[in-house]
Amino acid sequence: MTGDDIRVLIADDQAMLRGSFRALIEHSPGMTAVGEAADGDQAIALAHRERPDVILMDVRMPGLDGIEATRRICADPVLSGVRVLILTTFDLDEYVYASLRAGASGFLLKDTPPSEVLAAVCVVAAGDSLLAPSVTRRLIAEFASRPEPGRQPARSLQGITERELEVLTLIARGLSNTEITQHLHLSMATTKTHIGRLLAKLRARDRAQLVMVAYETGLVEATGAPTWPGTGPGPERWSQR
Repeated sequence: MTGDDIRVLIADDQAMLRGSFRALIEHSPGMTAVGEAADGDQAIALAHRERPDVILMDVRMPGLDGIEATRRICADPVLSGVRVLILTTFDLDEYVYASLRAGASGFLLKDTPPSEVLAAVCVVAAGDSLLAPSVTRRLIAEFASRPEPGRQPARSLQGITERELEVLTLIARGLSNTEITQHLHLSMATTKTHIGRLLAKLRARDRAQLVMVAYETGLVEATGAPTWPGTGPGPERWSQR
C-alpha cells in the first residue's frame, strides 16, 4: 500500500459478495481494502477506525441498514472525507433516492462489470458524483417529487445568485462542467467557481447533493422523464471536466 492508495471499506451482509469486492479492490493497483462490515453498525465503527476514502455500502442489511448508516456517516464532521457509494440489486429502487438524500455520492447496481466498479470508486474518491445511467433518468423523475411525510426541505435557495441558479439548474439536468461552460458562455474556471460556491452555500457534499437540492426546493420539477446527456453504457458522472 502507498500513501496514494484509495482506501475502500466494503459493507454487505453477504460474505461471498464482500469477498468478491475485496479481491477486486486488492488486485487493483492504487486501491486497498481496509475492512469488511456485515451491517450498518459495523460500517460506522470501521469508518471511524479506518477513515476510508470510499465505502461500498449495501442497502439491505440486518440491524442498521445501509441508508441509516450512510446518513450517520455523512452527518458526522469527523468523517467528512468519507464518500459512500451505494450498491443495489434493483435498477429502480426507492431506497436509492433515500440514500442520496442521506448523503451518498452515488450508486451502482451489483451486477456492474468489475472494471466499472473500479472506475466508480475512483470517480467518487476524487470527489465526483456517480449514478448508474440505467437508473438515473427514471429515478429522479419518479421519486424526486415525493417528499417524505412531514418533511420540509432542509435547505433553501436564499442567498443564491441568479447566475448560480442557472448553473444549479443545468447541474440538475445532468450537464457536465464542459457543457455548462458552453451553454452559459463562461470560462471553465468561472464555472468551477460557481459550483464551489453552490456547494458551500447549500452545504452540499458533492454534485449529487446539489441535484437533490434543485428538486427538493422546486427549482427543477420532476414532471416526466428529463432529458439527460450521455446515454451510452457505463457510469454517468456528474462532475465532468
